[in-house]
Amino acid sequence: MLTRQLSRLKLVIGFEPATAPERARSGGLALNWLAHAFLSKPDIEFRLGNLLADLVKGRDRAAMSAGFLDGVRHHQVIDAFTDTHPVVHRSRARIGGDYRHATGILIDVFYDHFLALDWERYSAEPLEAFTTRLYDDIRAGTFHFPEEARAALERMIREDRLGSYRRLDGIEAALHRVSLRLAERIGRDLGLERGVSELVAHFEELRGDFTEFFPQLQAHAS
Repeated sequence: MLTRQLSRLKLVIGFEPATAPERARSGGLALNWLAHAFLSKPDIEFRLGNLLADLVKGRDRAAMSAGFLDGVRHHQVIDAFTDTHPVVHRSRARIGGDYRHATGILIDVFYDHFLALDWERYSAEPLEAFTTRLYDDIRAGTFHFPEEARAALERMIREDRLGSYRRLDGIEAALHRVSLRLAERIGRDLGLERGVSELVAHFEELRGDFTEFFPQLQAHAS
């Protein structure tokens, strides 16, 4: 029953289910924003298209710039590669307990944690410098986004959500926000923040998965 309820949320908050819900995004709760931001071209409109692809749709998307739309397409390339990759499936299979219905949600967030934690492996620019530059570029621009997307960007900057993925409490907070949003839709608190216990229990295995997967994603998205 829960799986059917979650599947029906695809059009409402951006689930992209395979055999079960694999990914969840909602206003301000895009789960792997750090990876999308990092893998983008430095052009701010391209980067915003990559970040906001799940929040700017329909007629709103059609009104966006060519650079923004290129970023949306890049976002879709990243998601398609990730959702079908065997290493990602291996990571999802490691998640047990009460979270099997939400493995895609957890792994999205966990992988951003490993990207933030091992940032120096992938970038010569420190994480704080990267996020500060991105936030400054967003503040400096004049963009006409739907209210949901605009508010999501404001929260991301105000709370430094990209930088917070480096910390376990940042991961817990991100999963709590997802649970709150889903509870509004399905009338049930999934308690996804407690899924941090799965990250702790399988930390080295999941970190190894990410270390194997991410360079392949970088090559595919380049």
